[in-house]
Amino acid sequence: MKNVHNGNRHQKDGAKVQHFWKTTGRLLTYLKPWKWGVIISILVAIASVVFQVMAPKVLGEATTVIYNGVLKGASEMKLGMHLSKYPIDFTKIGQIVIAVLVMYALSGLFSFVQQVMMTRISQRVVYQLRQDFKSKMSRLPVSFYDTHPNGDIMSRMVNDMDNISGTLQNGMIQIITSALTFVGVLALMISISWKLTLVALITVPLSLVIIGFVAPTAQRLFGRQQAVLGKINAQVEETYAGHTIVRTFNREADQEAQFEEKNTAYYQAAWKAQFFSILMYPAMAFVRNLGYLMVAVVGALQVVHGQITLGNVQAFLQYTNQFSQPITQIASLASTIQQTIASAERIFEVLDQDEMDTDLADQTVLPGPQPKVEFKDVNFSYDDQPLIQDFNLKAEQNHMVAIVGPTGAGKTTIINLLERFYDVKGGHIYLDGRDTRSFTRPELRKKIAMVLQDTWLFTGTIYDNIKYGREDATEEEVYAVAKQAHADTFIRQLPNGYQTVLDESASNISQGQRQLLTIARAFLADPEVLILDEATSSVDTRTEEAIQDAMNDIQKGRTSFVVAHRLSTIRSAEQIIVMNHGQIIETGDHDSLMAKGGFYADLYNSQFAGNQI
Repeated sequence: MKNVHNGNRHQKDGAKVQHFWKTTGRLLTYLKPWKWGVIISILVAIASVVFQVMAPKVLGEATTVIYNGVLKGASEMKLGMHLSKYPIDFTKIGQIVIAVLVMYALSGLFSFVQQVMMTRISQRVVYQLRQDFKSKMSRLPVSFYDTHPNGDIMSRMVNDMDNISGTLQNGMIQIITSALTFVGVLALMISISWKLTLVALITVPLSLVIIGFVAPTAQRLFGRQQAVLGKINAQVEETYAGHTIVRTFNREADQEAQFEEKNTAYYQAAWKAQFFSILMYPAMAFVRNLGYLMVAVVGALQVVHGQITLGNVQAFLQYTNQFSQPITQIASLASTIQQTIASAERIFEVLDQDEMDTDLADQTVLPGPQPKVEFKDVNFSYDDQPLIQDFNLKAEQNHMVAIVGPTGAGKTTIINLLERFYDVKGGHIYLDGRDTRSFTRPELRKKIAMVLQDTWLFTGTIYDNIKYGREDATEEEVYAVAKQAHADTFIRQLPNGYQTVLDESASNISQGQRQLLTIARAFLADPEVLILDEATSSVDTRTEEAIQDAMNDIQKGRTSFVVAHRLSTIRSAEQIIVMNHGQIIETGDHDSLMAKGGFYADLYNSQFAGNQI
């Protein structure tokens, strides 16, 4: 339930990490139940890299055998010997080829096994994170939801979880394999020729310069692109949600101009971000080819002078191609990991929020006859500014208590305190003489049903939406409460009646019809206390009168609280509480308050004079 105080909260930049190592360590603790799986995945990944790195050197031996055979044949032909074929050891070549195929096959197999294991582990980790997140959300106070946008919470649950899943699945092992590939390739290059290795290393500083410039620039531009995209999405959502208002005030051109401005900014940010992102690959390819060229020239000269075999040069050239790849991968992963840790930090921020107080107050019941509900010396504030002070109210059994007053007077706050969406800062609220804080929240809310001005219906049949009030209700009870709420007639006129499926926002029925369904749902709950917070604001006057008749029936044996702006609907209330600035300024029934000629009388008369309340 959103309240009038609607606090603003500074949202951290999702791409900026506040506590990198602390958050990283905490995220890694989620891997602990599967630590042996992670260790085995790392070992299997290492084996895959070893076979992948070793294969070119072994394959180079085949080139050397062929080259030596050709040289030997050419020498024999110069001596006048007749050759039917070159003296090449194809048996050995076959053995080498088979060995290389086995190496590549084992490397692919180990890589597949590693991917399968880490996919399962990462999904289990994110599954547990989502479970913890969802469980935490059920333990957070309503104040958290009032001060955090729904979209932000959903983003943490979906997008941030996906970021973590992807990095755990690929990034974590890839860092290890990239580092190992770099070390392994470098070691084998040195074992072949330290001179050629020095030639290849000339390109490393150039690679680091490119990565150090392009990667951060691309990341910054992508961040700007996402920020502008967020503004576009916000405008589109706002404009479509209020398209009727936009057209009513002829502001289409203004909205189009605003969209054009944001769309242009997005275009500018997007093409620059994509340019620098794409620039990485041709730039690194140029450096790789430059290194390849230098190694090829120097290697050819060494072959001519007999300082190295042709097969080793071939292997070295393959390693030269592989040499810069791990550097690029690690640079790319650095940005990805930072974004992932930022996502984890956003999730842990929610997990670390203060939870609802679950300590129960003394369950002692006050002696003697007690009203159904009593507010006694209640104090409350959403922030440091006092809202309700020394509030006292008694609501008897079988009575309707109406709460009226101007906007911001504290009417809805009284309902929030009764439902324990918020707890009082001082004083007590009693239900049948027992402090409401001595009930668990589920126990308390079983005794109370509420209908809000803002309707909430889920995607499903009308029948299931009504039955949501009490799952063990029979069909006859569902139909009966629908008739009580004057919803049965319009339901049966729908093509599928009670089996009509409501869409995501229940937009296939009118606002007033949605409100009738929520009233029927509250009736079905059969509560001890019934709360209607502007519940009939979306229905027509005739239907409202019929609902009031139904309310009179269902009120028997119950206490009801009605928050209303339309004062004609509460004339029959046994007690009307007039509030202003968190204080009761008048109390009584309709006739006595009108006779007093005070604040209530002014409100009532101004409404019938055609003014807004």
